[in-house]
Amino acid sequence: MERLKTPEDLRLERITKKVKSSIGFYKHLMAYILVNLFLLALKYFQIENGETFFELSTFSTAFFWGIGLAFHAANVFGKNIFLGDDWEEKKIKEFMDKNQNTKWE
Repeated sequence: MERLKTPEDLRLERITKKVKSSIGFYKHLMAYILVNLFLLALKYFQIENGETFFELSTFSTAFFWGIGLAFHAANVFGKNIFLGDDWEEKKIKEFMDKNQNTKWE
């Protein structure tokens, strides 16, 4: 039989999940920076006479990947924009209190 999780256990799980998702975002950001720097440097050093560096194709990878990175950042850091910082914790406590007050027959 598994023991019931205390509010502290639930809070620790949420914090651990949040830290892991933050680490995942920073790894994604580092890959974005390194890969795009490499691609831009590659394009810069392979320019032939008559070509320009500032073209759509030069920055398309950085642009579209940047959109994905922005969504990743919003997913990791922007959850509490509309609901407040401790909304989730208040809701869990509310449900726990509600379930504690019901009678089981």
